[in-house]
Amino acid sequence: MSLIPSFFGNHRSSIFDPFSLDVWDPFKDFPFSSPSSSLSTRSSETSAFVNTRIDWKETPEAHVFKADVPGLKKEEVKVEVEDDRVLQISGERNVEKEDKNDTWHRVERSSGKFMRRFRLPENAKMDQIKASMENGVLTVTIPKLEVKKPDVKSIEISS
Repeated sequence: MSLIPSFFGNHRSSIFDPFSLDVWDPFKDFPFSSPSSSLSTRSSETSAFVNTRIDWKETPEAHVFKADVPGLKKEEVKVEVEDDRVLQISGERNVEKEDKNDTWHRVERSSGKFMRRFRLPENAKMDQIKASMENGVLTVTIPKLEVKKPDVKSIEISS
């Protein structure tokens, strides 16, 4: 019940966790609009966005993005490039259909839309982007332009 993000994953329990992402809204059950009501509706719509973790590493040859998207098929995830240099990874995890005979004891898996955007550096080869998905991990590889070392010509100094 804190605004401090968890560094140890999104583990929820009935025990008070000062690092949890749960935010208590004292006005949420009142009929009037509270300052945090727009935040709480936005956070429920983007709960999957919050949980979509993406790593970006740069190797000597490429920029490599790895996104955790467990339970999604490759058809449910989009990888796009906007404005030549903005990589956008998005998708949607649908809510599981409810059966009236089922009794839910806990719902922790997030659902909804997610979107992450990254401005790519000038050394990215935008025409050679590749994406693959394996075991719930999306990998996007963007090769880097070769840095041409300047030709250095030695000049003799005369006396």
